[in-house]
Amino acid sequence: MGYGVAIRVRGKYALFTRPEMKVERVSYDMITPSAARGILEAIYWKPAIRWVIDRIHVLSPIVFTNIRRNEVSEKISTDNVLQVMRGSSRPLYLAATEVRQQRASMVLKDVDYVIEAHFEKVEKEWGERDTQEGHYNIILRRLRNGQYFHAPCLGTREFGASIELIEDKKDIPASPLKGERDLGWMLYDLDFSNPREIKPLFFRAVLHDGILTVPSIQEVKQ
Repeated sequence: MGYGVAIRVRGKYALFTRPEMKVERVSYDMITPSAARGILEAIYWKPAIRWVIDRIHVLSPIVFTNIRRNEVSEKISTDNVLQVMRGSSRPLYLAATEVRQQRASMVLKDVDYVIEAHFEKVEKEWGERDTQEGHYNIILRRLRNGQYFHAPCLGTREFGASIELIEDKKDIPASPLKGERDLGWMLYDLDFSNPREIKPLFFRAVLHDGILTVPSIQEVKQ
């Protein structure tokens, strides 16, 4: 296992969309491992390291609420992009005011998580000047100073996340959720081992006293 960190992530709203829902967005009961990884990558990402989520603590009751959000009903097609690349003069943009739609979303309210994670080195990207201690010190400095590459969010860009470094894991607050809670099948991450056939990976998410122990990718693939 590589060098680990623990961060506290809070926000007013969160939306971790279930892929089985087609039009209206419905959130999972808690943050997914892939969304947790995305938050850490927003703070510090380098080709030489890979973030691995170990545990997620749910520090607030799981509460849903319904809201309506503006979305667009179309996206720029690949054909239009290719035509412009070949010299076409057709406009390449999407007028949001013309394709805007209001859609209902079932989102999480007042979320509070602690994410425990570690990073591992990517052998083919690891350079002579890379050291685990060096990357670890940069990560700690960025977390303490509130620095990030892009604003971390809770599922969608409009739901911003407040990030706080937990220096000592003994200071992680206890969860109000007690006992075992089966959250069903949850998205683990996307498998990019074959770029021509990217596959979603799912696992059975079970909370034990408010803590989700995230399996390794090898266990999920079995």
